[in-house]
Amino acid sequence: MSARPPAVVSCHVERPLDDRAWKRFSHLQASRPGGLAIAALMRPPDRGAGEDAGRWLVRARAAAERGPFGLHTHWTSPSHARPSGGPGRPADRVAQELEWLRERGLEPTLFAGGGWYVDDAVAETLAAAGLADCTATAFRPPTLAPGAARLGAREPVRLVLRSGARLLELPTTHSVGMLARAVLRPLEAPFVHAYFHDTDLLQPLRRAALVAALNALGRARAAPTDLDQLRAEHADGAPETPFGDVYAR
Repeated sequence: MSARPPAVVSCHVERPLDDRAWKRFSHLQASRPGGLAIAALMRPPDRGAGEDAGRWLVRARAAAERGPFGLHTHWTSPSHARPSGGPGRPADRVAQELEWLRERGLEPTLFAGGGWYVDDAVAETLAAAGLADCTATAFRPPTLAPGAARLGAREPVRLVLRSGARLLELPTTHSVGMLARAVLRPLEAPFVHAYFHDTDLLQPLRRAALVAALNALGRARAAPTDLDQLRAEHADGAPETPFGDVYAR
């Protein structure tokens, strides 16, 4: 077994109908920097905002052919990721979006909650649907408001839910900046899951830093794999912990 830690990467595709962002993301996903397959965690079209579902589906199917594919739910609007107390339960929205995707031939295997949001009902919905979750983080995202709840984890773990179901958690460990700093020295983390947003690719400096870091990560610092392979490897063997023990404020 390699002494280098396993490494995976995902993109929160939040502006899939923005032609500039999509072009940049498509090129990067196809190029597999550092030998890393980039998982596309995509926000579905918001029909209330008039987004083009047909064009979205064409792009989602292309992304799913290039790497792992997952759902990235924005709970309030395309530009507002966390729930804002409106009507309906977050878990219902996840169930509806999963049904919509599957009716159109897309089979997401992964999930990441917008604004790093997940609750026990959402977790139950994901477990029942057979998805792995990537919403937990090894760090507190600076965009979270004080007191905002999140899942905290550093390595793959199976969350034991109230129903007794298990939800595989593949936590996110590094942002773009964190990864760029980490690859300058030997990695101490036992597991690396780097993430970025498609909008990061519109900023030349952030895009260059991301590509350089991913190349260094995959070629010299870690053992490249992908989230679907990691999901299969840990489906039955990851350690278990109660959901409430990692749900922190």
